[in-house]
Amino acid sequence: MSEKKRNSQSFSAFDPVQIGNLQLRNRIFVPAHTTNFGRDHMPTDTHVAYHEARARGGAGLIIMESLRVHETSLGKPQGLAAYEPLCIEPLQRIADAVQSHGARIFGQIIHLGRQVDGDALRLPSWGPSAIAWDAAATAPHVMNLNDIETVIAGHVTSARNVLEAGFDGLEVHLGHGHLLNQFLSPATNRRSDEFGGEEANRMRFPLQVLAAVREEIGFDTCMGIRISADEFALGGLTLEDMCRIVPAITASVWVDFVNVSHSAYHGSYSLSTQIADMSFDPGSFRHLAPQIRKSLRAAGQEVPVMAVCKFRSINEAEELLTAGAVDLVGMARAHIADPAVVRKTREGRTNEVRTCVGCNQGCAGYLEKGLPITCVVNPTVGKERSRPTEPTEDPAKAAKRVVVVGGGPAGMEAAWVASARGHDVELFERNSQLGGQMRWLRHMPKRNDFLAMIDQQIAACERHGVTVRTSTEFDADVAIERMQQPDHIVIATGSEFRPVEFPQGGVGLTLGEALSTDWTAGTKLAFYDLLGDWASISVVEHIADLGAAVTYLTPVAGYAWKITRYSKTAITSRLREAGVEIRLLRAGLSFIGNKFATEDLSTGEIEHITVDAVIAAGNPVARTDQYERVAVSEIGVTLVGDCLAPRSALEAVYEGHEVGRAL
Repeated sequence: MSEKKRNSQSFSAFDPVQIGNLQLRNRIFVPAHTTNFGRDHMPTDTHVAYHEARARGGAGLIIMESLRVHETSLGKPQGLAAYEPLCIEPLQRIADAVQSHGARIFGQIIHLGRQVDGDALRLPSWGPSAIAWDAAATAPHVMNLNDIETVIAGHVTSARNVLEAGFDGLEVHLGHGHLLNQFLSPATNRRSDEFGGEEANRMRFPLQVLAAVREEIGFDTCMGIRISADEFALGGLTLEDMCRIVPAITASVWVDFVNVSHSAYHGSYSLSTQIADMSFDPGSFRHLAPQIRKSLRAAGQEVPVMAVCKFRSINEAEELLTAGAVDLVGMARAHIADPAVVRKTREGRTNEVRTCVGCNQGCAGYLEKGLPITCVVNPTVGKERSRPTEPTEDPAKAAKRVVVVGGGPAGMEAAWVASARGHDVELFERNSQLGGQMRWLRHMPKRNDFLAMIDQQIAACERHGVTVRTSTEFDADVAIERMQQPDHIVIATGSEFRPVEFPQGGVGLTLGEALSTDWTAGTKLAFYDLLGDWASISVVEHIADLGAAVTYLTPVAGYAWKITRYSKTAITSRLREAGVEIRLLRAGLSFIGNKFATEDLSTGEIEHITVDAVIAAGNPVARTDQYERVAVSEIGVTLVGDCLAPRSALEAVYEGHEVGRAL
């Protein structure tokens, strides 16, 4: 196809596409993403069911998560060892499951390099230079020539095993600040031998890996690369650099596709861009893949180019595809949120798609904790072996009359799931609007994406016939009489924030009071944080954005301690830009007049801060009054969400979903 004709072509997400010697049924793929479903460094049946659900849901291609090429890249027990022959059989089961639904599957082979936590195996991390990835990390072992040969051989062995397992192709990871990227980048490669220094030397090791893998697999097997088009890191590779480097790579080694991502695994702002949360404008990354594609076309290379990051819907993917700016679009978190996003969209059922809200709580947050991923909008993630993703495909054995008290995330999830399974459900909400404490997010633009989840839950309740009574205080006696003795009552009355009382006098404003106040520029505020989660940090950022001068204080040794570092590095940058001063190890003593007295827990020094107000984020208190009224009856009662124990929306939705499935 000529360049002129290609540039004038408009692609559709549902058009087939040729990559190497393979044809994909459409242009939407699931990028490689870690799930932590592995066990003893091997894939599991959970992987099989998880990827099969996405293939059944219509994706054209699935790229299997990081398959490690050497033991120094494993890190944790969930890390998958592709260099071990034992991986072939479980990988074969994954390939068979995916291919049985008409999708293709590639394996991503990788060495993570310096950021591997070697504690589990008591091995050091490896890297090109003795530069730690984070201030709290240890410097890696500086790889010698034998190590380099070992990693090359590991890529070859891993490629052979993955293909023997029946995978359709391979992706070699050259991005995200992992080992091959570490050699490419001047920020991480300070070597003085033939593998460091000028750009051609820094490319040498990645090119040797690619050449060795290509020699092993031949030219009839599809092999591509994943790259970071911009590291977003001080001294790192920029888009201008990569527009020069990528064509040089593809000119040296036969590459069938280029998967364009960004960021580096570095303890700075860069890390937050890798799995960009809802505070990021998706447009921040949309230009990267098209620019790489232009550089390839300018070099006379027709390599298909893939784009990723914050494509939440097929319509968003179409924006680049119809412009002919990229050849394929990857949707990782969108497929975590709804494995059937492609099929539902193609069938005209976009109103049924569960959309990723970019909260990063169940995906990135759980990965950081070493736990299997889950999802706030899709609690069935990782449970695909035991139940269908859609509640309608899991009908109840007998219809019941169910009352749900409370219309927040937990209550609405319980209501629509139970109704979708065939139960007669009535939901009571004392306020005029559904959403519970999530309603406050309407005041905070950077957290508004969460409202999409609330809107989807409301729509699901309507679609499945839940009787919703807003502005109605639940009365057990009346409800029981009207419903002729309900079979089950779900209590989802949430929690409430109460004022924090300081030991030597005075109280702070609650988060709700803070959000209902119109703060003016120049107002001096102290924010005293005992929560360390999104609820408090979102309010801090919101009032700082309004122009208030905010001093953040906490008795803890770190701030925002419950938020994943994948988001926290960007929060730090934004708070700095907003002028928020952060003071740690500060205990609040009193707020009298306009003086906020605090104690420095490291020195015992008392400081009096002059402020117009103190906002104090204390632990919310569960609202259990409704449970106490109905618990004495013989009707089955279940508490879910914050009224069981105040936590986050992730737990609230999960518990609501679980009770809806259990009834």
